[in-house]
Amino acid sequence: MESISVGGEVGGAGGAYSYSALKRLDQLWTGICSAQTVVQEPQKVVSTNPGSFSNSELANKALDKFDVIVCGGTLGVFIATALCSKGLRVAIVEKNVLKGRDQEWNISRKELLELVKVGILAEEDIEEITAAKFNPNRCGFEGKGEIWVEDILNLGILPAKLIEIMKTRFVSLGGVIFEGCTLSSISVYDDAVVTLLADGNILSSKLIIDATGNFSPIVKQIRRGRKPDGVCLVVGSCARGFGSNSTSDVIYSSSTIRKVGNSVVQCFWEAFPAGSGPTDRTTYMFTYIDPQPGSPKLEELLEEYWELMQDYQGVSLDNLEIQRVIYGIFPTYRDSPLPAAFNRVLQFGDASGIQSPVSFGGFGSLTRHLGRLSSGIHEAVSGNFLDSYNLSLLNPYMPNLSTSWLFQKAMSAKQLSNVPPDFINELLHANFQSMQRLGDPVLRPFLQDVVQFGPLAKTLGLVMISKPQILPSIFAQVGFPVLLDWSGHFAMLGFYTFLSTFAEPVIRPFLSAFSPQLRYQWIRRLEAWKYGAGLDYEL
Repeated sequence: MESISVGGEVGGAGGAYSYSALKRLDQLWTGICSAQTVVQEPQKVVSTNPGSFSNSELANKALDKFDVIVCGGTLGVFIATALCSKGLRVAIVEKNVLKGRDQEWNISRKELLELVKVGILAEEDIEEITAAKFNPNRCGFEGKGEIWVEDILNLGILPAKLIEIMKTRFVSLGGVIFEGCTLSSISVYDDAVVTLLADGNILSSKLIIDATGNFSPIVKQIRRGRKPDGVCLVVGSCARGFGSNSTSDVIYSSSTIRKVGNSVVQCFWEAFPAGSGPTDRTTYMFTYIDPQPGSPKLEELLEEYWELMQDYQGVSLDNLEIQRVIYGIFPTYRDSPLPAAFNRVLQFGDASGIQSPVSFGGFGSLTRHLGRLSSGIHEAVSGNFLDSYNLSLLNPYMPNLSTSWLFQKAMSAKQLSNVPPDFINELLHANFQSMQRLGDPVLRPFLQDVVQFGPLAKTLGLVMISKPQILPSIFAQVGFPVLLDWSGHFAMLGFYTFLSTFAEPVIRPFLSAFSPQLRYQWIRRLEAWKYGAGLDYEL
């Protein structure tokens, strides 16, 4: 790792490649694991100041006034550009230079077209940012059979190019970028929210959008430094020297539960052709962990990766030229998405917890929700519906995300268990086999992080009929309390499906007669039903 160039390092998840950055991340991860319930007493970033900002001493010192300030630019530039295109005055505060990483993001064209629909990306831009295209895509579990699909995560796009396009578009629409600026504090007044930067500059706005990611200091304050409920650890590399390089793996398991460090883990793979060369390939190994003392470090997982990857891909490390090493920690909480805890402050992207607790696909989640969020935020700012209650309607309870928690729990190795070591592979194979039998309307939404009531009920029913012998192991693996909690979310998934299908068509014609604030609130509820039931997804 020390011999690999790290000139392309940037901020954000997966943006660092150096050994020293790996050590720093492992130190952070060790602190999370060793904590009992609270990682550390969080810094107080946001404070509430009753009264008017216009009457305060800071009012004359403010550098500029905006409708919205977005903190964090890697994913924040997308919502910032969308809001700019709707006529709002928007600024981005980014602690680094605003640019994307060298390592490609994998996504489908269908998901990218959501950015076109919002109006911030042109369809011809898709060709410009696409470095690799490949099909088909494999799902398989340790010799139990394989399932092949088309057009799932089958584009490798260049984040550096995409964010450059967004940045140019944002500025052309009148957006302002403060690069190399660290957020110091946020003060919420009755009529504005004030951002104090570390260099002493003061910015005021109507709304702050926190897009600073999984380790947002604002989220730490809101959650009071609480330990994450689950974590996905990811290690991998982009290397040159692979022979067969035209297909991808969406999820693949090449082994049963194994010991890494002082813990046991179930490892999974993703693999994608890279656009940097015909024999370049990116392979990721990931595992789900309940953060506890003794959990494996990223460096230990990386050592395991080098050993297992050679058998998995049928190559020798001696024949590969490593371009970069990849690693990341993706924490998640059961009570997500995160409601607004303050007036005039809203979490967005990974900071909001809107992404799936199984895939942690922040960019894919962003594309699906950007349309509703940009419209909702524009309405909230225009109508001054910026109290915590109205902002929380933009990050509502979504039962399809909550039901996904069972999948993460089922895919996490238990440290002390009488469950067979191949149970996780057996369970996943049974589920994927059932989804394949039920066809694309069931399989494809799930592979793109959309859980729907009908497809989920059919899949679980078919698994119970075809593989009844694995039911006792399911109870042993996830535990009765988790299953009981999940049953409530599953029932709500069905209820939201009913509301979106039958109640929404009755309510929507009456919205025009409502007051602006009531109309705003009911539109958000209708969206919560639709997105919370996964009915926004279309084949």
